[in-house]
Amino acid sequence: MDWKDKLNFAYSTNPDYKPNDEDDNTTREVVPPSKQRLIVGIERKNRGGKCVTIVKGFVGSDDEIEKLGKTLKTRCGVGGTVKDGEIIIQGEIKQKVASILQELGYRVTISG
Repeated sequence: MDWKDKLNFAYSTNPDYKPNDEDDNTTREVVPPSKQRLIVGIERKNRGGKCVTIVKGFVGSDDEIEKLGKTLKTRCGVGGTVKDGEIIIQGEIKQKVASILQELGYRVTISG
C-alpha cells in the first residue's frame, strides 16, 4: 500500500461500518418538463444595483439544469450562471425567459 492510498482512508469506531463507494452525485428522478412548475422572477438585492432574472423550482440532475441554463443564455443573448439549483440570467428579461421556457414545455409562474 502506497502512502497516497492511505490519504483516502477513514477510521470508524462502528464495528458494522462498511464504506460506501457510491458517488456523491445522487441521481434524481427524471421529471418531464410538462410536470415541472418553474418560477421566474427578478432579483435586485446584493447585486450592486443590477437586476437579474432568476428561475427557481427545477427538478433534475445538475447536468440537465446546466443544459437548460445554457439554452436560456444562448436564446436570450446574455450571460448568466447556475448556482444552488437556480438559473441566474443577467438583465430584467423575465417575460422573454418565461416564453422560452413555455416553448420548451415547462409550466411557468411569473413572480413579482
